Amino acid sequence: MRNLVKSYLPAIATIKAKQEYRGEKIASGWEWTVKLIFTLSGFIAAIAANIFVKQIADVEIKSYNVGAFLLTFNDLYRLVLLAIILLYAAIGIFSYFDPGRRAKFISRAPFRLAVGIGLAVWDILGTKLLLLPQPFFPGPAKILEAFLIESGFIYENMLYSLRLFFVGFTLGVIFGIGTGILIGWFPKVYYWVYPVLKLTGVIPAVAWMPFALTLFPTPFSAAAFLIVICAWFSIAALTAQGIQSTPKWQFEVAKTLGAKTPYLVFRVAVPHAMPQIFTGISNANGFAFTTLVMAEMMGQPGGLGYYINLSKVWSAYYKVYASILVMAVLFSIIMKIIAFIRAYMLRWQKGWVKE
Repeated sequence: MRNLVKSYLPAIATIKAKQEYRGEKIASGWEWTVKLIFTLSGFIAAIAANIFVKQIADVEIKSYNVGAFLLTFNDLYRLVLLAIILLYAAIGIFSYFDPGRRAKFISRAPFRLAVGIGLAVWDILGTKLLLLPQPFFPGPAKILEAFLIESGFIYENMLYSLRLFFVGFTLGVIFGIGTGILIGWFPKVYYWVYPVLKLTGVIPAVAWMPFALTLFPTPFSAAAFLIVICAWFSIAALTAQGIQSTPKWQFEVAKTLGAKTPYLVFRVAVPHAMPQIFTGISNANGFAFTTLVMAEMMGQPGGLGYYINLSKVWSAYYKVYASILVMAVLFSIIMKIIAFIRAYMLRWQKGWVKE
């Protein structure tokens, strides 16, 4: 019995080491409590700074009708911070019952504390004292005033950007994966198409703007074309690399079992290339979002880029920051969606690769 236990000790030590390396070390309830306080205290400090630090600078504070309530930008700022506090409190309580989630929550607590303290300092310098150059660096509370003034207009432009991004990026993913499969599988397609892919891929998508506006009937279709071009290169190149890197023995085993070409492509090569495909999609997402904003700033009748241009003309830089804030939230949500799909499609990797 003693020898049997000794034989399992190395395996147990290896599992424990892997768990600690991946951040899965089980934290105590006391450590979780301290980190929860860390997480919330920064945002509480930001609310306290906004309430108790005296407004020294001469700033006009207007009240706006929001439903049945009258809110100033300071009121909205405090409500947003309170919502963040409640959200992180709920996440913290939810994470307590799972060791992996608890470890992840604890590891990110110092960063959340720093964010809250940073907001407090920014609010004091940019709103209460106006020590930052104005109107270029407004405080966070002032930025939120844009949503009190014209939330409907911001929402309309956000929907325009989402519609344009969805059309362009979806087509870019479809064409990119299709082109990558053809290049990676068929040598003749690789011979003729890959040089074109290399030549056009290094050219910034916005450089095609004059041609797109000439070739396409509407600014929307022209901008969608630019996003397609932007996404197509990264996805096609990495998909082709994934297809070409499939080990030969996998094809030989499949052929031995009677597999035909369609099966070899879609059941052997494409699954093997999935990690590279999702890497290409993630990279293309960032480039496509940049192209989206630049295209909107260069002639679109709507969108967040158009809203930035419109606000910049009137030197309403707090509205520019509000638009940037919306972009950051949208981009984060899109990246989360892609990560969720990737985790589902590549669930077979769990436990085999570093996470």
